[in-house]
Amino acid sequence: MDQRSPAQNPKTAPPPAKVLKVGFVLARSFTLSAFSLFVDALRLGSDEADRSRRIHCDWEVLSSSRHLLTSSCGIQLSPTASLKPPQEFSYIAVIGGRLNVEEPIDRETIAYLHKAVEAGVPVIGVCTGSFILADNGLLEDRLACVSWLHYREFLERFPDNKATSHSIFVEDGNIITCAGGSSVADLAAFLIRRHVGPAAERNALEILQIIRRRDATEVQPRNPLASGSYHDKRIGAALLLMEQHVENVLSVEKIARRIGVSRRQLERIFLTELNLSPAVAYQRIRLEEAMRLVTGTDRPLIEIALETGFENTSHFNRRFKKAFSVTPNALRRQNRSAVKG
Repeated sequence: MDQRSPAQNPKTAPPPAKVLKVGFVLARSFTLSAFSLFVDALRLGSDEADRSRRIHCDWEVLSSSRHLLTSSCGIQLSPTASLKPPQEFSYIAVIGGRLNVEEPIDRETIAYLHKAVEAGVPVIGVCTGSFILADNGLLEDRLACVSWLHYREFLERFPDNKATSHSIFVEDGNIITCAGGSSVADLAAFLIRRHVGPAAERNALEILQIIRRRDATEVQPRNPLASGSYHDKRIGAALLLMEQHVENVLSVEKIARRIGVSRRQLERIFLTELNLSPAVAYQRIRLEEAMRLVTGTDRPLIEIALETGFENTSHFNRRFKKAFSVTPNALRRQNRSAVKG
């Protein structure tokens, strides 16, 4: 007869307490990859190998109704729980999606997020979940991490909020925001390490075929002028500043100061890495943005010229034609003819 106490007897011992539990709120047209990366990392960090038992981690898909939740790619998921008391969770994660969706979450869910914050439960804005948090007053006096793709739109919609597109995720008090994409796996692994331990984090990353977890402060992987990584990280930082200041153009001296070098050093770095000057690189970034606006919108050319840092349409037209061998007006006419044809 086994004389061990219940705590020692594996047949009767209670399961270990789950130390990391996440409640997911999925916005209308949510990003499926952001949700699946997060929840799969939790699944793998919860158990050994790929056994998928909910030992150390748990999760629920929360909703105010039992209706199916539709992702931006059309795949639907069913909620697994109602809006349980937020204190039951370590975190409430809001998975954002397409930005052109009206009322991405309903009023009851908005009230639930406020209740979570008031109860001291950390809330996470994943992908464009940062827009949902900002739109509902949950990012006041908080720094938001936003994808470089949506950074300018975030500033336009929420001019009183602080935002960065330098980092892959930011933890500011009891609010975490994440740029989305593959950085969701980095955030999930960070939380797994914090609450479960390094072995659990390692198990999740290895099975997901991720070589290492990136730190929160690592720069978002965006190289507008060349693919691959630069030998000198200051190149990426300078290019990112240029992308973020297309309209209110910074001087080369100011860019150099912000990344901690002299103008001459910055010019030398650019010539070595890109074989062009910072000024030429900056103008190319502005012209690429102008090309996107000319071909993708019907906005007046004078607006596009001013928004991409050109003094007037005459200057804009000359630079555009020199770069792309066609004027903005002619390009628009070509595109309209192609659509009609």
